[in-house]
Amino acid sequence: MTDLQKDILTGAIFLTGIVGFISGEFIISSTLFATAAILSSLSMARKSTKVGQF
Repeated sequence: MTDLQKDILTGAIFLTGIVGFISGEFIISSTLFATAAILSSLSMARKSTKVGQF
């Protein structure tokens, strides 16, 4: 999976969380926000380790 695909997936999960929050499904939206945050953090951690490598 390329970086672009991962970013699109994370964005889609985040937007779905916003829609869930607006519609009143707080448990589902909280789970989606947490998933998006974890995926984003993992992605940033991998990018920072790749920068230091040759």
